[in-house]
Amino acid sequence: MLHGDLLGERARLTPDKLALVFVPSGQRLTYRELDDRAARCAAAWSGGLGLGEGDRVGLLAHNSIEFLDCFFAAGKSGVVLVPLGTRLTPHELEHIVRDSGMRTLIYDSALAETVRGLRRLVRLDRWIALDEKVADEDLPWSDLLSGNPAPGPCARVSPEDTYCLLYTSGTTGKPKGVMVPHRMVSWNGVNTAIGWQLREDDVSSIFTPLYHAGALGAFLTPIIAIGGTIVLHRTFDVSEVWRTIERERCTVVLGVPTIWKLLMEAPEFATVDLSHVRWLISGGAPLPLYIIEAYQRRGVVFRQGYGLTEVGVNCFAMTNEDSVRKKGSIGKPLPFTEAKLIGEDGGEVAVGEVGELLLRGPHVSTGYWNNPEATAASYDADGWFHTGDSARRDEEGFFTIAGRKKDMFISGGVNVYPAEIEGELLLHPAVQDAAVVGVPDAAWGEVGVAFVVLRPGIVATGEELTAFLGGRLARYKLPKRFAFVESLPRTPYGKVVKSELRSHFEKLET
Repeated sequence: MLHGDLLGERARLTPDKLALVFVPSGQRLTYRELDDRAARCAAAWSGGLGLGEGDRVGLLAHNSIEFLDCFFAAGKSGVVLVPLGTRLTPHELEHIVRDSGMRTLIYDSALAETVRGLRRLVRLDRWIALDEKVADEDLPWSDLLSGNPAPGPCARVSPEDTYCLLYTSGTTGKPKGVMVPHRMVSWNGVNTAIGWQLREDDVSSIFTPLYHAGALGAFLTPIIAIGGTIVLHRTFDVSEVWRTIERERCTVVLGVPTIWKLLMEAPEFATVDLSHVRWLISGGAPLPLYIIEAYQRRGVVFRQGYGLTEVGVNCFAMTNEDSVRKKGSIGKPLPFTEAKLIGEDGGEVAVGEVGELLLRGPHVSTGYWNNPEATAASYDADGWFHTGDSARRDEEGFFTIAGRKKDMFISGGVNVYPAEIEGELLLHPAVQDAAVVGVPDAAWGEVGVAFVVLRPGIVATGEELTAFLGGRLARYKLPKRFAFVESLPRTPYGKVVKSELRSHFEKLET
């Protein structure tokens, strides 16, 4: 039976291997110790709270060992975990709480103000405090586990039963709950370990939030599957991350472009010992080439990955050699992963042409919870998930992302992909950040507007940037307007919220 108890399976095989280092406290837990904690948590949910298979439990907390207890307990109990974004407002959380159908919420006191606001909006059966209580009637986590509940056998779940609901960031509307089945959790872990050639001696630091698919899928479940060691940070701190990577001799590390840029600009970047690093990898958003090149100059292999919450965050792979030879590519599809590119007519496009990326395989989720319309729009009858991303494939089978399909605009009858323009803009020495959106134009149908963040103390004009791009891009791709801003609106995982940029442009025009 293929279920999501990866931790239990690994603990059975290598119980005394170091599984976890928790950076804030310095705690070091073996696989047996980590698995025992998760089993006790699952038993407490069942015996202490009366939760059964399919019941929803919300978790509003920063990274912690208790977060891992809850995540792995879901794999043992059949209870559905609903991780909640720590940056969301009570109003945003209200939608997720009501949509998911959760009746129990576990929280940590660092988010007390958010919890108080949420309590005014929703009624739940139980509120459980990991540390300090927000209200007297809340149940302390320590009390829940104080009975030392005896772990029982794992629930007999189906591979298609939902393991957790992961809500998308909602850049275009209300967040949707992705139904992640037990089968998907297992396949993501095993397939990534195979495709990325992870090893039992790999050590990976996780500093991105565990409520997001990125941290859970890379590298938590793959490292657990292969029997490596996770080094867990509570939150992201540049200096702490560099010190920890060096001290714990981390070998494989995932980050998003925003984080890799912050780490690159830190003073530690020039001197930190990276001799033990096998490779670094970026995902979550398009990666500018200049970031790849900066890490390569430090002698580090730097790969680019690709994935989505709906299909697992790891869908492509490349070798160390290919990361240099095919710089900017996301690689080839992982084993047991099918990928194709289709045009507007639904047929596959030729090599080198841009089409929408479709993915199929055992790592694909079962749809959106309580949203059959959205499910039907993205998951077709043949099992393909329509990613909404545009990509091209070369003659060797390597894929490169061109941008979001919905971000593409048509200027003078020609398709323009903002990601290509953004990548070139970021090569200008004055540009710190950039995003391009298409806006209506009477003459051309649509034209590009570039939102640019300049580096501190450096001045540049739209004319200068146009001249710079003119030597790199065809004229029809050049932005017709430049808007200089202090920062770009981004989701917690680094994706630019382009709807806000379009709204900002409309305000400039009125």
